[in-house]
Amino acid sequence: MERLLHYVWKYRLYSSRLNIIDGNEISVIDPGIPNSDAGPDFFNAKIKDGDTVWAGSIEIHTKASDWMRHGHDKDKAYDTVILHIVEENDMPICRSNGEVIPQLVLPVPEHIRKNIRQLLLSERVLPCASVINGTDAFLLSSWLNVLTSERLERKTQDIFTLLEQNESDWNEVFYILLTRNFGFGLNSDAFQQLACGLPLRYIQKHRHSISQVEALLFGQAGMLEEEHGDEYYRLLRREYRFLAHKFDLTPLDTTLFRSLRTRPVSFPHVKLAQLAVLWFTHDTLFSQLLEANTLNEIRAFFRVQPSDYWLTHYNFRHLSASKPKLIGENAINILIINTVASLFFAYGKKKNKQEYCERAIQILERIPAEQNSICRLFQQAGIQPRNAADSQAVIQLKREYCEKKKCMYCRIGYYYLKRKS
Repeated sequence: MERLLHYVWKYRLYSSRLNIIDGNEISVIDPGIPNSDAGPDFFNAKIKDGDTVWAGSIEIHTKASDWMRHGHDKDKAYDTVILHIVEENDMPICRSNGEVIPQLVLPVPEHIRKNIRQLLLSERVLPCASVINGTDAFLLSSWLNVLTSERLERKTQDIFTLLEQNESDWNEVFYILLTRNFGFGLNSDAFQQLACGLPLRYIQKHRHSISQVEALLFGQAGMLEEEHGDEYYRLLRREYRFLAHKFDLTPLDTTLFRSLRTRPVSFPHVKLAQLAVLWFTHDTLFSQLLEANTLNEIRAFFRVQPSDYWLTHYNFRHLSASKPKLIGENAINILIINTVASLFFAYGKKKNKQEYCERAIQILERIPAEQNSICRLFQQAGIQPRNAADSQAVIQLKREYCEKKKCMYCRIGYYYLKRKS
């Protein structure tokens, strides 16, 4: 309930007159600035009591007695509070010097209580779907822009964590993130474990030989543990045994990598073969991408053909009809969205180079919207992502707001809450 009081106060959604307990009617000049740190809930608020204007902080609790329970009566940081807002007035409260603080039982309109219950208690994936089509187009567009930035900022924090773990080596972080994204969701965690256990410098030392790069990747993935196989398999197995001894490598359990219910072209063997030829073809790929001038130049880096063995194989066990295993255009777009754009934005933030942050957003705006279950869900509700920036926005909306029931922090939720019908 306290969160709802915060919300109603912040957005002035109360519908009746405001009367201080045992006092006068007041008017709100400014509800104040929300405070997410220690201290009162709102700073720099202004209220008018008769002819007097009070400026200071606002504190909000479900019950007035929470003031005492939280020890605010002994905390000088709360002496600036000019108004205590509550749902239930069960006692008077005071500052650390004993001075009584005015209190207000905030009237929350019934339609807002009803709407918040509908949102928070609904078992529907999108309980607000009924109002999305009627939401102002400008509000939706501006909200999607905010969500795109939020998603890039969230990814940036993950990248900064990787930087700390890898001694600020951008090439290593790019390698880990790119490898993770070659898992395309189903195998992302396993691919990241592979990259973390196989540093890029080991691959770079042997990138003159595609068989040695493949041996490192397939061997580290635990895919070269069986003794029997064709001639190329046995070659990779011998190469990995030598390299594992040289670099003191321990392979992963191959059962971490899943192929069930995936198309053969998406098998982890094919993805590792594609990843291998990328590092065989390019040395410092991240540096090259930073210097690319256009989206087409970026795409060109990913248009590589795995070694000839993979023309007739999807794994090491069976021959298949001859078919090139180029990285598909849709897969390239996904890799650019989740790796290149994310790294550019984080790089711009870290290096204080705004042009890379802007390039990241421009890249997303020039790539078609992703096609996945989340995007389809919002399309059915009335939000049509125009490009990858929008599809990243709805992914952020679903994961950070809808799934966490943070409807009161969502602009669509705000539209839903204040409606009276």
